[in-house]
Amino acid sequence: MTIKKLSFYCLTILLGGCIPVMSLHSLFTEEQEQVVVEDKLIGVWVDDPNDPETIWEFSRAEVPENAYKLTFTNRDGNKGSFIVHLVNLDDRLFLDAYPSELPWEPEDPNKVQLLFNTLFMVPVHTFAVLESIEPRLKMRTCNDDDIEKLLKANPKAVRHTVIEDRVLLTASTKELQSFALKYADDRNVFAGDIVLQRPKPKGAKGPTHHNTR
Repeated sequence: MTIKKLSFYCLTILLGGCIPVMSLHSLFTEEQEQVVVEDKLIGVWVDDPNDPETIWEFSRAEVPENAYKLTFTNRDGNKGSFIVHLVNLDDRLFLDAYPSELPWEPEDPNKVQLLFNTLFMVPVHTFAVLESIEPRLKMRTCNDDDIEKLLKANPKAVRHTVIEDRVLLTASTKELQSFALKYADDRNVFAGDIVLQRPKPKGAKGPTHHNTR
């Protein structure tokens, strides 16, 4: 599996089975003080407390201090590690995520065979609308299929390029913010629902409600 395919594969698993839209630029700038911290996000979240397929664990990142580290694990033990910022734009919350490490070698990320190839790898961002944190963590992502439909109807909706049949957003942070706010409530654009909840306490008995979207 190539590095490119592996990174897309990891994000596909992370974001509900669909390939998320990738952006060269982030959804925030430090100067505008758009990044906020919400401790309610910290901890473990699962898609199904009775039989989790995926486990999301948020902790405070050491660097940068106003970010979170997200460790994602699926049932097969495959993992991903991301830096996540919680972004407030006009009182709407978004998550901006990018890889904390790039998967240079699928079998052993500590043994880089093609060292100089890594100089050409750039971490890209993806983002989601955050609808709620408690009692359930609800978010909606913009995926490849969604953005392709939008751009087919309106090619100037957001600056982008297409690389090997993949849409890559090239818009500036300011342009991305305008795009995110304009389409935040459009379920044809941010259509990828992700609903998580806290895991069932060990030894707890009785029914636990499953996710509803």
